[in-house]
Amino acid sequence: MPLFPLRRPRPADGEPRSGASRPPDSRPPRRWGRWALVLLAVVALHWSAARWVGRNGNASNPPPADDVPVQVALLTPKPVEQAPPPAAPAAPVAPPAVPKPAPKPAAPQPKPAAPVLSVARDDARAQPAAAPGAASAAAASQAAAASAANATANASAKSAPPASGDKFDVPPTGELRYDTLVNGVMNQTGTIHWINDGQHYEMVVSIPIPFVGPYVYSSHGHLDGFGIAPEQYSEQRGRRAADVTIFNRESKQLVYTRTPASQPLADGAQDRFSVFMQLASLVRGAPDKYTPGVARQFSVADNDSNEVWSFETVGDETVQARGGAMSARHFTRLPRREGDRRRIDVWLAPSLGWLPARIVQTEPNGLQIELVWRGKLQPPAAPAPDGTGTSGPGTTDASDESAPAALQPEKP
Repeated sequence: MPLFPLRRPRPADGEPRSGASRPPDSRPPRRWGRWALVLLAVVALHWSAARWVGRNGNASNPPPADDVPVQVALLTPKPVEQAPPPAAPAAPVAPPAVPKPAPKPAAPQPKPAAPVLSVARDDARAQPAAAPGAASAAAASQAAAASAANATANASAKSAPPASGDKFDVPPTGELRYDTLVNGVMNQTGTIHWINDGQHYEMVVSIPIPFVGPYVYSSHGHLDGFGIAPEQYSEQRGRRAADVTIFNRESKQLVYTRTPASQPLADGAQDRFSVFMQLASLVRGAPDKYTPGVARQFSVADNDSNEVWSFETVGDETVQARGGAMSARHFTRLPRREGDRRRIDVWLAPSLGWLPARIVQTEPNGLQIELVWRGKLQPPAAPAPDGTGTSGPGTTDASDESAPAALQPEKP
């Protein structure tokens, strides 16, 4: 090996010397173009993978069919027959008190002058003394029998439903969870907080929206002769202030905070979310009444107006949820006016007590917002008798057992 490196041979004529600039056409291509292509390819692959996971990681349902049965009946709001509350165990009826026998009068002392006449007079005096005791015993027995008969008649009158009206059964209290999907891609979990104490109700629907905040829709009121009767409905989207609608039952007016206008309040009026529980309560009361082609009409208030909604029964279909397939009755909202292309479909499942198993809102541009039953949130178990902890598991997901979301309200 030489101690010094050998000199390179001199380049031939026409070849560029070392360190000399090359002609423009021989420069290497810029590398940023290739990196941009690689980045686009990676983004496309990630997007495809996300869509595949969203569609195949969970049970998918077909979009609502456009075929609607021919309408055979239209049911309008009218007074309802609420299901009687479960009968409390009857208190044991105490047996009627047995009257004490009247004390017997002391034996009369015979008089030596007229013994026969004296005995007869004393017997006549003893008979009136015993008669009042027997009469009071008979009167007490008759009063007890009459009181028992009246109590039975009153109980029968209270439990007997009115002669006419829609059968109505409000769903019991529950914390409901739904998977939310946008065009089939999984979003975060939505919840429905529902309370029914037999006289009042509360409903809070919460849907988390990434980078925006939760959309919260709340409705509370009471139960009246037409079923669920909202008193206040509010919408809050993200960090915006809530829009409130007041149902003034005394003046029969709808009052809005979003607009100074007010509108008449119809009997049985609902808001955008209580209408689902009103429909579920009617179907729970008489499920055999809602056959294909039967439509139910509602007056529904928004945050600045109200309009008439008609839900028509499509038929019984299968809904795929986390807990498996379930049978549900499909209802679709009919067009509200000429050219109305926005629709709402809801599936009520008998296995869930006729609660919504699926809700789909389809926008005029084809966007679909979907909620699918995920399960109930069970309340934490009660503390153990010894106070050391809980006697069972805490919050669970009902979809893990044998076995809904409300959708974002649209603007007209």
